[in-house]
Amino acid sequence: MKLHELLKGVNTVYFKGDPDVEISGITYDSRKAKKGDLFICVSGFKYDGHSFIDDALGKGAVAFITEKDAEVPGAAVVKVESSRAAMPVIASNFYGNPSQKLRLIGITGTNGKTTTTYLIKSIMEANKQKIGLLGTITTQIGDKIYISSRTTPEALDLQCLFREMADSDVDYAVMEVSSHSLELGRVEGCNFRIGVFTNLTQDHLDFHKTIENYRNAKKKLFYMVDGTNIINIDDEHGKIIAGELKNTGVRLITYGIDNKADITAKNIDITSNGVGFTIVTPEYEAELNIRIPGKFSVYNALAAAAAAYAEGIDRNIIREGLNNVDYVPGRSEIIKTDTPYTVIVDYAHTPDGLQNILASVKEYAKGRIITLFGCGGDRDKEKRPIMGNVAGRMSDYCIITSDNPRTEDPMDIIRQTEAGIKSTGCDYICIENRRDAIKYAITMAKPGDIVLLAGKGHETYQILKDKTIPFDERDIVQELLREEI
Repeated sequence: MKLHELLKGVNTVYFKGDPDVEISGITYDSRKAKKGDLFICVSGFKYDGHSFIDDALGKGAVAFITEKDAEVPGAAVVKVESSRAAMPVIASNFYGNPSQKLRLIGITGTNGKTTTTYLIKSIMEANKQKIGLLGTITTQIGDKIYISSRTTPEALDLQCLFREMADSDVDYAVMEVSSHSLELGRVEGCNFRIGVFTNLTQDHLDFHKTIENYRNAKKKLFYMVDGTNIINIDDEHGKIIAGELKNTGVRLITYGIDNKADITAKNIDITSNGVGFTIVTPEYEAELNIRIPGKFSVYNALAAAAAAYAEGIDRNIIREGLNNVDYVPGRSEIIKTDTPYTVIVDYAHTPDGLQNILASVKEYAKGRIITLFGCGGDRDKEKRPIMGNVAGRMSDYCIITSDNPRTEDPMDIIRQTEAGIKSTGCDYICIENRRDAIKYAITMAKPGDIVLLAGKGHETYQILKDKTIPFDERDIVQELLREEI
């Protein structure tokens, strides 16, 4: 494709070189540059792509998108105001605007995104649709599965995946849309058929600074939707967003349990095996079940059912799709241990997420709740004592340990978290090494107890200061049990 064709819709500051130069590929990583590429210089948080122009040129790049003045002998240079803003437009042009060929469903919110995408995927598959899924755990295109490196891929990678989905005759693409991706423009140019808002609680304030900025980032999704917006109005931020969307001309469906909504639930029955409830829509009522326990599972199921309802899918198909989901990896996932106590892995890494899973466990716990948790390094520090307070109030015993400390001292993080638990009166211990902490939790567990391993969920690694190590809590629990701790 010729360079000038890729630049359709891009606001350029100046252009130097041949507009008809043929572009065979695009990259923003100089290590992946090859002959005939367009190299996009992105000013990142750690690295500045402009510093790698010579590297990309040496590997054969023939054109460059820059935000700074640059002289690149023998290559075309296009200066733009924002490389991040230009990237999704260029990527969409290069891959033939693939999102227009898909029925795209985007889910955003602090908690519940992953589970809701899995539930929607299952319903659509029950409706005999071919599905693409993009999210925190994996990217799936039909039967192909790729491990995800971030919740929402960079714009260039995202458009490439959409192209693969379109070429694979995918009907619906269901994706998690993070606040970072919305704020950084990764999903610009995407044509969303449905947007879903799950909830918003404190998280990522290291990036967004204020909860209002965080909400405004999430809100951007719903102005990219041309079909139906689906909003949880039991959430205070959902109410605000729904109020702003009423006059946009795009169909709005609200859902909730405690407030009057278009789609709601009654006769809720929560057990250790899952939840059952009656969904109430403007057209019908139906009995639904999902095999993931907790009130939060009702919300996730309502969100997924509302998306299917918006698409006109039959209630029996919705029922079948929800019932087909045994579990979502790392979301209230029970590890098979053959022990008189239960071990649960959950991704809860925010105060609200931790409160939700603990409230769920309390519904069916017969013995003590032993909660093992930590907080991530280089992330929102304000939530650490709040997490400690939540765990202390809702558990019988707590073990504060390391999560992904990254560049921070793990004990500094633990001490900040510990400050929140002290006022609750809950017994606790601090054990920095997470494997040792899990061993301690299992050793002290008695029949009927529930050991909750919170924070890492589906993750199979731990990020330390100088390295990333394998760390799958499912495997570690089994190893410890084989050692007959």
